[in-house]
Amino acid sequence: MSTIESAFIDLQRLDRLAACDSAVHRLDPRVKVLITLAFLVCVVSFDKYAIAGLLPFALFLTLVIGLSGIPSGFVLNRVLLAAPLALLIGLFNPVYDHQPLMRFGTLVIAGGWLSLLSLVLRFCLTVGAVLALIATTGFNAVCRALEQLGMPTVLAVQLLLLYRYLFVLVEEGLRLNRARVLRSFQGRGLGIRACSFLLGSLLLRTLDRSQRIHLAMRCRGFDGTIHTRNPLRLNGRDVLTLTIVLAALLAMRVFDGPMLLGRFVTGLMA
Repeated sequence: MSTIESAFIDLQRLDRLAACDSAVHRLDPRVKVLITLAFLVCVVSFDKYAIAGLLPFALFLTLVIGLSGIPSGFVLNRVLLAAPLALLIGLFNPVYDHQPLMRFGTLVIAGGWLSLLSLVLRFCLTVGAVLALIATTGFNAVCRALEQLGMPTVLAVQLLLLYRYLFVLVEEGLRLNRARVLRSFQGRGLGIRACSFLLGSLLLRTLDRSQRIHLAMRCRGFDGTIHTRNPLRLNGRDVLTLTIVLAALLAMRVFDGPMLLGRFVTGLMA
């Protein structure tokens, strides 16, 4: 339960970060969603052995986090928590891919190690980009932006309600667990059997509350559409920012910046 409570606190901190004020926060949510999607597409489109080509995207993400004022340590910790999943996915790459691709003197590096490193790097970049989007926009605004960009309304509303009532579910689970711990003496009531009863009680409470919430929403005229008081509006600054950033991302994807820089430095030294 401590892990669930920690994740719950992290979600609340993302909401608090989204309420801050910076140049990135003030951009239209649709602009930030489009930039994030373009960033994700560019990152995942690289070859499985690509490493140097991903470095400019890491610098871009670092620049965005710095401009938005998000604590870099917070993002780094969340990314590191998710990194073991990427390691698990690419764990057997060095076992099956023995093709030699790099050589440093007598040291030969097989393609499996490069593909594993590339996979972890791309995973960290994509997770960091999504965290930066939510921390500078807020999940509610992201859902609104996705809906206006063409996502089916039903799916956008489901995502919004899932995020909204996830807090309610976690709070209910934490209250049940706290009550169980306070009523347990000398380790009694902390076994698997007690946990099964706890989950059953949580399920019944969830079903009962969902019925009450559904009736309350129907009584208030909810028709499946989320109505907002402040509609999203694009201005010239948003369009200019979107154009410049998309052009920069495309240039970083098409041109190999580290290789061009290496050739330039080599030419100067020659």
